[in-house]
Amino acid sequence: MLQARVGSTRLPQKMILPFFEGKTILELIISKLQQNFPEVPIVLATSALPENDILADSAKQQHCMVFRGSENDVLQRFIDAAETFHFDRMIRVCADNPFLDVAELQNLIRIAENNTTFDYISFTVNGSPSIKTHFGFWTEYVTLQALKKVNSATEEPFYHEHVTNYIYGNSDVFQIKFLTANPVLEGRNDIRMTLDTAEDFNTLSAIYSKLSARHETAFGINEIVSFLDENEQYKTIMKNQIAENSK
Repeated sequence: MLQARVGSTRLPQKMILPFFEGKTILELIISKLQQNFPEVPIVLATSALPENDILADSAKQQHCMVFRGSENDVLQRFIDAAETFHFDRMIRVCADNPFLDVAELQNLIRIAENNTTFDYISFTVNGSPSIKTHFGFWTEYVTLQALKKVNSATEEPFYHEHVTNYIYGNSDVFQIKFLTANPVLEGRNDIRMTLDTAEDFNTLSAIYSKLSARHETAFGINEIVSFLDENEQYKTIMKNQIAENSK
């Protein structure tokens, strides 16, 4: 299930800005998921506000299913979307991560299929849940039952906006499994591939273009890290953005 909306505090309308070859981040991510996971149903879970019509229309043009729900209560939006499409478990994908790593997602799906007792499965990198880092390479698996449990347990707006934070913060209540992320990232804190600001957008758009020109096939974490280590100017920008945008 793909999470996206037009409204953004730090970079309004980032989802509809041309990112690569005239395509938006949303278009690129949907294409990547469709090409690599044709058997997996993809749903865009966006808000019902009219400003998000453009996202819903774009997703439908790519034959992606769409659910419209609450703008701020993202937790409820996901619960409602799952119930609408009769999903009892899902992969949550944040649309501001254009460098989503396919190999890591394939690993997550494989583990989830073989470990159905878990409420939540994701990655850990340098001792932190991947969702709390700036890398922007990963997704997370969660069950509808776990989301409903969160909904019943707390009315805190923070936990209703950040869908899974309550789950991995309460490991005594939920069955949680963390997978080890690609070891090439061990000890690294100088890479920021998630997109929140205008500076992020410009930097990541340039990197995406250069990597696409270098690799005829898809590129992932290994290729990205290698490229950044060869082009220190991008890491300098990223370090400044990491310092200014703490998770």
